Amino acid sequence: MTVSQNNNPAHRAAQVTESGGPVRISVVQPREPGPGEVRLDVKASGICAADAGMAANPKPAYGFPITPGHEVAGVVAEVGEGVAGWEAGQRAGVGWFGGSCGHCTACRSGDLVHCAERRIPGLSYAGGWATTITVPADALIRIPDGLSYEEAAPLGCAGVTTFNALRHSGAEPGDRVAVLGIGGLGHFALQFAAAMGFETVAIGRGEDKRQTALDLGAHHYLDGSAEDAGKALRAMGGAQLILSTASSSSEVT
Repeated sequence: MTVSQNNNPAHRAAQVTESGGPVRISVVQPREPGPGEVRLDVKASGICAADAGMAANPKPAYGFPITPGHEVAGVVAEVGEGVAGWEAGQRAGVGWFGGSCGHCTACRSGDLVHCAERRIPGLSYAGGWATTITVPADALIRIPDGLSYEEAAPLGCAGVTTFNALRHSGAEPGDRVAVLGIGGLGHFALQFAAAMGFETVAIGRGEDKRQTALDLGAHHYLDGSAEDAGKALRAMGGAQLILSTASSSSEVT
C-alpha cells in the first residue's frame, strides 16, 4: 500500500533510447514505489559532467531507455510500504549515492561509497532528468525551506563532494586553504571554504575568473596562466590544504 499525493501519469523524461542516440523527451508513467521506496515529483535536476558522459556513452545497468540525472530536488509524492520518516509533501533530494544495502561492513561503518551494492540514479535506475523519480528511501536528504530546489539539486553531488573534502581535511578556521579550479566543483568549494572560516585562495586560469572567485568568497586569486601559482602560494606561506577540483594540477607544481 502506498500513500500518494499526486498520481498524475502525465510525466516526461529526457531519455537516451539506444547507444549513440540523442536525448529525447518522452512521456513516461511514474513507477509506483515498492517497499522501502519513495517517489518524488522532480522540481529541479542538475546536469553533471557524469550525466553528460552517461548520455553520450550509456552503459545502463537496467537497459534502455536510460534517464540520466543524479542531482535531484523535489517533493515527496508517494511513500512505499515500510518507509518511516517521510510523507507526501515533504521537500527532498537525492544525489550520486542513490541507495546502499545498509548491512555490509562498509555501510555499517558509514562508508557508503564502498558498498558493493550501492545504487546510482541514472545508472542503477531511471534518474532525475524527468518530472518524477522513484528512489530508495534511505537515499533521500531533506531540503530546508530556506533553500530553493535549484540551489539544492547540485548539493547532492558537486556540493557534498567538496563539503566533505573540506570537513575531513583537518584544516581549522583561520588556516589558509587553496582551491584549484573554479568550475562545477570549485565554485562550491570556494563558498564552503569561506563560510568555514578559512583564508581562501582561488587558483584558476585567466584574469576573467578573478571577480567570480572573489564574489564566491575567495580572499585571494592566483592566475595560473599569468604567474607561477605554486610559487605565489608558497610566497604567501603555503596552505594547510590544496583542494584540487581540476583535471590538471600543473598550475601549482
